[in-house]
Amino acid sequence: MFAGSGGRTLLMRKPLLAAAAAIAFVLPVTAQEALEGAPSPNEIVGAAAPEEWIAIPAEDLLMMTLAPAADGSEREVVIQLMPAPYSQGWVANIRTLARANWYDGLSINRVQDNYVVQWGDPGYDNPESGEVEQKPLPEGLRVMGKDDYVYSRTTGASGSIVLHHPDNYLEDSYTDWTWFESGWPIAYEVSEDTRTVSNWPVHCYGMVGVGRNYSPDTGSGAELYTVIGHAPRHLDRNIALVGRIISGMEHLSSLPRGSGALGFYTEEEADKRTPIVSVRVAADLPEAERPEYEYISTEGETFARYAEARANRRDPFFIRPAGGADICNIPVPIREYEGD
Repeated sequence: MFAGSGGRTLLMRKPLLAAAAAIAFVLPVTAQEALEGAPSPNEIVGAAAPEEWIAIPAEDLLMMTLAPAADGSEREVVIQLMPAPYSQGWVANIRTLARANWYDGLSINRVQDNYVVQWGDPGYDNPESGEVEQKPLPEGLRVMGKDDYVYSRTTGASGSIVLHHPDNYLEDSYTDWTWFESGWPIAYEVSEDTRTVSNWPVHCYGMVGVGRNYSPDTGSGAELYTVIGHAPRHLDRNIALVGRIISGMEHLSSLPRGSGALGFYTEEEADKRTPIVSVRVAADLPEAERPEYEYISTEGETFARYAEARANRRDPFFIRPAGGADICNIPVPIREYEGD
């Protein structure tokens, strides 16, 4: 038995759900409770007080500039890096690689429909690259182990395991439960035998992960991918997640699909590889050129109302509230800061 927030005691167990079953709030709202004229999730977020928005540090933002589109328009992708305590070895490597200008001149090499877009060195672990020589990596990169995919801590020697999770957590088919932590979708698992609580980020649309070869290789951060399809949750705890796309996703998700193995571009499709002009840490840019983004606090009242509204749509278009939502169907609102 685990003591939950607010002093209530919860028996946590994996829900007996089929793989395709909906992941539901513990206290779903029924159709009979639907309210006429209820605000939409976007309207709820739009009414949030300014103090509910949290600025993203420039040190946590990557600016990836791709070669211009065929019509000459600019293509810039903004990536928010994962904060502590998750994946920090890989995140540190990515900053090192960006500050060494290592990503400059590389390319988008793999676009697999309903799965991922991958970028980096076209000669790295690419069955379709031909005889492309790999670019040397900078010195000083960290090497992580598979245990680093998960953040774990021991809770004590005896007695109940006290869990300070929110009352409106989400049950989950892959683990004990999920919710949001500091603006990120996070999974949780508890082991009474080892008295360990384990947390890890989950593979939702737009999340950025580290490409790797077969274990024990865990990747360095030189090869990155983003999810462009249905959330591949089976990758959770098997690959490091290091961030998410917060702007410019359309420049990646709309790229032509590769016809080679795993969606890699073949040698004959080399002209489809989109060149990467540069990748920079926003904190290193001149102050006037630094983008400013903020996310809505996931610990606040507005987000709780927004999440419940995503799970139970009552605005005019909807006939019946769903009564639940997958963790990946509640995207955390992020916006560009426009000043006071």
